[in-house]
Amino acid sequence: MSEHDEHEDEAFAEDTLVQAIENQIEAAQPPAALATLNKLSLVGYERGEILQLMAMVLAHEIKAMLAEDRPFDGAAYEQALRALPELPEETS
Repeated sequence: MSEHDEHEDEAFAEDTLVQAIENQIEAAQPPAALATLNKLSLVGYERGEILQLMAMVLAHEIKAMLAEDRPFDGAAYEQALRALPELPEETS
């Protein structure tokens, strides 16, 4: 795979995660999604920045789910959203 293809794949993955976050906010499911958007907006974050941060949390939970071969942990995901702008720590 060329470097260009890898960059396109990363951009696609990021766009997909951001779209998933947009859907969560619109549906208010989980409730922490909309609450996080509102909280970070109030302290001065731009919507684009907020979506990026939330997408990073979603990516972190998906990676953990795959690494640990377990189902998606909605409670941990919501807790991580509520902790923003502090990002979850990478576990190896």
